[in-house]
Amino acid sequence: MSRERGVAVVTGASSGIGAATVGALARAGWRVVAGARREDRLREVADAAGARWTRLDVTDQASVDAFVATLDECAVLVNNAGGAYGLTPIAEADDDQWRQMYDVNVLGLMRMTRALLPLLERATPVGQVVNIGSIAGGETYPGGAGYTAVKHGVRAISRTLRQEMLGRRVRVSEIAPGAAETEFSLVRLGSAESAAKVYEGMTPLSAEDIAECVLWVVERPAHVSIDEVVVRPLDQAMGSPVVHRRG
Repeated sequence: MSRERGVAVVTGASSGIGAATVGALARAGWRVVAGARREDRLREVADAAGARWTRLDVTDQASVDAFVATLDECAVLVNNAGGAYGLTPIAEADDDQWRQMYDVNVLGLMRMTRALLPLLERATPVGQVVNIGSIAGGETYPGGAGYTAVKHGVRAISRTLRQEMLGRRVRVSEIAPGAAETEFSLVRLGSAESAAKVYEGMTPLSAEDIAECVLWVVERPAHVSIDEVVVRPLDQAMGSPVVHRRG
């Protein structure tokens, strides 16, 4: 049986890892506030979990401010909003795609963290920031420079904030998934057919697998800080393209 815990904010909560995290935290007794741009999907996710929801665009400071203004407390912030756009080499890089990735993955994470740190510092026994990164934060691959650059940024922010929060009772964690079958590849590649090929012949991680990692991290005893979790499917080894595919 779950017990009531504090308020947990989840961004990018309308699908994939964000939606699964809303469900996992709510079932464990956290009072979840879900935020995302797609209100219809967000409402469905929140209603199914018994969570609150408010529209949130992390690329818009006014939207972030309005979202945070609805909160009187916050014990957990899960920075999940993000995404990748395109697989073009640097010689053909699209400025708008790179700008969009940076605005969501890096600046969006910064805006939400900066806005909620005062509430997180007042949380008892500790506040918790969980940044959903990627194995792309520690690797590179052809065609992936834009996305790997922003996920390297997420890792740098996570490690820096961990140092800055030392002695201030706020834990900072990064969870870095490998191949996970969500809307990620559909958004990046633009078609269901292309997205399906990414996971062809292998068993990828699910959104629920990552949500379980989030729940485990936030529910450690107050003196325990899980700085980083790297999780890949069994069929993927270090190095993003290193995948075992069954005939």
